[in-house]
Amino acid sequence: MKISFKPMEITLIKRDKNREDLKRDLGISGSTLAKMTRGEVVSLAVILKICEYLDCPIQEVVEFVKEES
Repeated sequence: MKISFKPMEITLIKRDKNREDLKRDLGISGSTLAKMTRGEVVSLAVILKICEYLDCPIQEVVEFVKEES
């Protein structure tokens, strides 16, 4: 399984927000956002902040995708 933050991108668009808003309003670092772009693990605390900010459940921020072998 791998992590995908594609749901977050969709939710940001629905809320008329972007990654710069996350950086500015939540203080999320550029390196953390880069990790999310690459599908790397970020802390649950960061995901919680994003969920609270976007007023959405975790499923609208992150999903697990089965890797094809």
